[in-house]
Amino acid sequence: MTGLARAIGDALAGAYPEARCELDFTSPFELLVATVLSAQSTDRRVNAVTGTLFRRYPGPEALAGAEPADVEEIIRPVGFFRTKTAAVIELSRRIVDDFDARVPDSLADLVTLPGVGRKTANVVLGNAFGVPGVTPDTHLIRLANRFGWVASTKPGDVEKAVEALFPADEWVMLCHRVIWHGRRCCHARRPACGACPVRELCPSNDIGEQDPAIAAGLIREPRA
Repeated sequence: MTGLARAIGDALAGAYPEARCELDFTSPFELLVATVLSAQSTDRRVNAVTGTLFRRYPGPEALAGAEPADVEEIIRPVGFFRTKTAAVIELSRRIVDDFDARVPDSLADLVTLPGVGRKTANVVLGNAFGVPGVTPDTHLIRLANRFGWVASTKPGDVEKAVEALFPADEWVMLCHRVIWHGRRCCHARRPACGACPVRELCPSNDIGEQDPAIAAGLIREPRA
């Protein structure tokens, strides 16, 4: 399995050389807040509101003192805006009070912040601090099962399986490539198998649209 998994990883690297985190950020704090806001939302919606949010509240000190009603109005389009407002204000306060206004760079510290679990922590660690980690989001969970890397939808199981198959220095970029592939080609309901760059390697290559021309029409890119 390791050889096949590596071959799929190499094919995804060739297919998505520009893969990256699709949340807009200029600092670890901005990435942390954006990732919390992205829960049950899309990166596009989050990016549409964070420009305004970070201009008004450019760091943890500012956001810690924000009026909840103002933040709610800004982030309303991302959904669950009241819960997310409470989380980002409180995590900002915790960062100011407990970490000298700096986002911590360890998993153990990050997961103590409101609204931050292992998945969010690994996004921040990998993309803001260069610390290897696997981010088991919905796309990685779905595709890891389709690729035969794991037979479980539990995030922890997926995280461990991917870590066992790939070197640590590949984890962050591998997750980006798998997520890009899941968003663009290997959709949950109708995968574009006939236009898939890893079709010849994928054990689930018979579950989606087989006609190459029709499958090509299912590809969704680029994402804005």
